[in-house]
Amino acid sequence: MEITNVSEYEAIAKQKLPKMAFDYYASGAEDQWTLQENRNAFSRILFRPRILIDVSKIDLTTTVLGFKISMPIMIAPTAFQKMAHPEGEYATARAASAAGTIMTLSSWATSSVEEVASTGPGIRFFQLYVYKDRNVVAQLVRRAERAGFKAIALTVDTPILGRREADIKNRFTLPPFLTLKNFEGLDLGKMDKADDSGLASYVSGQIDRTLSWKDVKWLQTITKLPILVKGVLTAEDTRIAIQSGAAGIIVSNHGARQLDYVPATISALEEVVKAAEGRLPVFLDGGVRRGTDVFKALALGASGIFIGRPVVFSLAAEGEAGVRNVLRMLREEFELTMALSGCTSLKDITRDHIVTDWDQPRILPRALPRL
Repeated sequence: MEITNVSEYEAIAKQKLPKMAFDYYASGAEDQWTLQENRNAFSRILFRPRILIDVSKIDLTTTVLGFKISMPIMIAPTAFQKMAHPEGEYATARAASAAGTIMTLSSWATSSVEEVASTGPGIRFFQLYVYKDRNVVAQLVRRAERAGFKAIALTVDTPILGRREADIKNRFTLPPFLTLKNFEGLDLGKMDKADDSGLASYVSGQIDRTLSWKDVKWLQTITKLPILVKGVLTAEDTRIAIQSGAAGIIVSNHGARQLDYVPATISALEEVVKAAEGRLPVFLDGGVRRGTDVFKALALGASGIFIGRPVVFSLAAEGEAGVRNVLRMLREEFELTMALSGCTSLKDITRDHIVTDWDQPRILPRALPRL
């Protein structure tokens, strides 16, 4: 079967993967309302395309934290990628590098920072969960820095793991042949079986619930790397993130896996962008499946987007070739959307190119006098 869009990989992944692995990647928290809304909210934003503009040359390049990339489409951190495919994070790193974009490696990767660095050149960020043992955190951040990672994406929405009922039903745990590679030498690489979700038990045992804004400052004392705060949904927290010295914000609801009934990230984006007042870049993850979604996020002020589930689903289906294909399809769709909207570079994409359901009704210009 020929794959013509990113979403088609999900059904293939469902056929290929064991139920426990597929459900872990696919499910959201509780009623999964936010999981649906992450997609549905994009569908309520419509275009106001401009016509008769020369779109023979279109430039998708951009810079993120000073690094030049080929397009504003990057890879979000997703855990346990070797559960999807034996090559796991290696394949994802090579695909991102080939596409000229950024990969973010999860703390809970099944390949270590050093192993991912060994796949060759590429711009990579490291996603961080803060463990109760701060020495473990400091050690890990130093390793990421030494391995050439360029930024830390600090996940701030997970003091406790969200209630993912599929994982509870499946008694989710990592397959026995896999470990959390970054923590292997620290005796924190194994996840025990539990009466509910093994991951939830692991998190309650290891992750620091006392994490607060002062820890963003603490991180800056142990690393020179810029810190992206991942998991911001409000103007209030945006302003505190700026005061705390964050280098950027990722508007994220953790793929709808934490608190259900938070808004879709595309619905929360504009509030965060307005509060940031251009003082730091704002990115988005959650629900992006089309090039049109990328355009909508940029029109609402995002500097770029990150994709998560499309990576693990395409990885399960076709390994590295699948991830390459996802990045290629999104790139081509985004370029097409730009052309048909009359935009030749990212700076041409404006708020006037879209209309949302929270906009004021537009006052149309009065009829022009007849000449």
